[in-house]
Amino acid sequence: QVQLIESGGGLVQAGGSLRLSCAPSGRTFTNDGMGWFRQAPGNEREFLIAIGWSGSVTTYTDSVKGRFTISRDTAKNTVYLQMNSLKPEDTAVYYCAAKITRVTMNPPTYDADYWGQGTQVTVSP
Repeated sequence: QVQLIESGGGLVQAGGSLRLSCAPSGRTFTNDGMGWFRQAPGNEREFLIAIGWSGSVTTYTDSVKGRFTISRDTAKNTVYLQMNSLKPEDTAVYYCAAKITRVTMNPPTYDADYWGQGTQVTVSP
């Protein structure tokens, strides 16, 4: 049974920080890309950032560049999303994902084979 278990969401004031964790169970994803998505009410799902099997990082959403960082701890089989300088517009449900693929090219859209349950992040003004 493969599961992605998320934690770390909550309420934070603008300018604050949160760290989300994603701990897969049932298997490891060492050789697969993992990343984070988010979806806010009225908005489409956004692919934020991903880390490849080699440790390479790509940010896909300009609004989080310089503020959000993804990392992984192979020994713990855990992926993290460090979110700094949070803004009210960052309020959304955040989803961990594994085995991410690009579905369309122009514009690019993405899907994943495995998803976390989602964790709510709320940023107050």
